[in-house]
Amino acid sequence: MAAEIVHVSTEEQLQFGLDIRKKVFVEEQKVPAEEEIDEYDAIGPNVHHILLMDAGVPVATGRLIYYKAGTAKMQRIAVLKEYRSKGYGRVLLLALEELARELGLAASILDGQCQAEEFYSKLGYEVISTEPFYDAGILHVRMQKKL
Repeated sequence: MAAEIVHVSTEEQLQFGLDIRKKVFVEEQKVPAEEEIDEYDAIGPNVHHILLMDAGVPVATGRLIYYKAGTAKMQRIAVLKEYRSKGYGRVLLLALEELARELGLAASILDGQCQAEEFYSKLGYEVISTEPFYDAGILHVRMQKKL
């Protein structure tokens, strides 16, 4: 894997990420498009988007928002189906965590789908929600990690 980490700074790059999310969340997982897109799907000071490219092809995306003092919230982490289980998700999340540290944040929180809980646990995240909850019709757990 020769992944390139891109900190999204153009509308074209942002659209690449939105296209990945549409394929993963809307088409594969049947999340309504109106629930998938929100006010953070823009380039601005309160949100940071990352793309993972492989040989110039966008294969994964995620974003970081400010959750509370000192804490980043990782969101919309998506890897195209044909690139899963090859390490791209790990590289993407580690890049988001590094960005959070660069921004001076000391912790990361995320709402992970239950089917991905083991993936996040292997990267040091611990479940902090008392029980699973539904988000966009999919069971999730809230997880956190000190950076």
